[in-house]
Amino acid sequence: MINKIQKEVRIGIIGGGLMGKELLALVRRWDALVNHPIRPTVTAVADVSSDVQEWFRRAGVPKISSDYKQLLDDSDIDLLYIAVPHNLHEEIYIEAAKAGKDFLGEKPFGIDLQSATKIAKAVEESKVFVRVSSELPFFPGAQAAIKYANPETLGEIVEVRAGLLHSSDIDLNKAINWKRQNQFCGDIGVMGDLGMHVAHVPLRLGWKPKSVYALLDDIVPSRKNKDGIAIPCDTYENAVLALKAETSTQKRRFPMFWEMKRIAPGESNTWFFHAMGMNGGVYFSTRNPQVYQRFTYSHGEQSWSELQPGHKTNWPVITGAIFEFGFPDALLQMWAAFLAERDGALGDRFACATIAEALEAHKIFRAALTSQNSNSAESI
Repeated sequence: MINKIQKEVRIGIIGGGLMGKELLALVRRWDALVNHPIRPTVTAVADVSSDVQEWFRRAGVPKISSDYKQLLDDSDIDLLYIAVPHNLHEEIYIEAAKAGKDFLGEKPFGIDLQSATKIAKAVEESKVFVRVSSELPFFPGAQAAIKYANPETLGEIVEVRAGLLHSSDIDLNKAINWKRQNQFCGDIGVMGDLGMHVAHVPLRLGWKPKSVYALLDDIVPSRKNKDGIAIPCDTYENAVLALKAETSTQKRRFPMFWEMKRIAPGESNTWFFHAMGMNGGVYFSTRNPQVYQRFTYSHGEQSWSELQPGHKTNWPVITGAIFEFGFPDALLQMWAAFLAERDGALGDRFACATIAEALEAHKIFRAALTSQNSNSAESI
């Protein structure tokens, strides 16, 4: 199938680490999308690391800089992808907004609620188009589960569970990095790094947490740096939030559990979503990404069924439905949604996380910190 005429969009990357490199890779397989209205190219990268600069230089990116402000002043750049440590979000996001640059920002969209609120104000005043990175809900099984989790299908909601579990910190010899230091990632710790992935779907479905009881755990007190010097590892690695939530149609508050863990033995990088109601339920996990499960209760009988959605994506692709879907595909779908929504062409397809959802998540995480200190449930 031949793509229709596409609008060229020139992207600048601020912070060319892991996810910046993934963006360059997915842009170069953009033709996997069918009839997308946009054709993106990565034209500039700003990063303080000479190794990162050299990687993008070898990859053929024409403009390389150590100063992100050069990208803000570049009229040849249409929008930005900003992937920097949390403590830099406020400064760079606000400057990007004031420069009139649309951007996709990394979570948690500010190191804390106060920072996120300032960013949101700058974006509103500048009238730029901004969304927040969250790619895991774009798996076909997740998309099918989200569509199934509606009031008609579920009925009265009994319980919801969502989480992102991985074991990147289970190796005690792993060198410390910025995500394990409070000064860079903030008091919310793992909730800032993983929380938006967990909050995105429940908040999108209109399930509003009203109170939270938090179990936050700082498991490893210190890690060595590259020089072998022990550095305080002063962030929460694991967070379990017990929430009471309600919807616009269901005033009874139901339990909802969010799990965000860097030390989850036995897990690699598992995102899951599980909603149960009086009439039905649904479950999806990236641990078994080719299927999702549906529960029904009818005429006194309970049954689970397992379905294979295939490579049925939010934005259509050339890939055959029988082939397996993976993380790079989810990133491609997230960027397809971002660029299509920016162009007014997304329609009723699933959209990227919004600033409003990021702010709501921050309110929940702030209340979770209070709960941890008070050892009691806190209102949101």
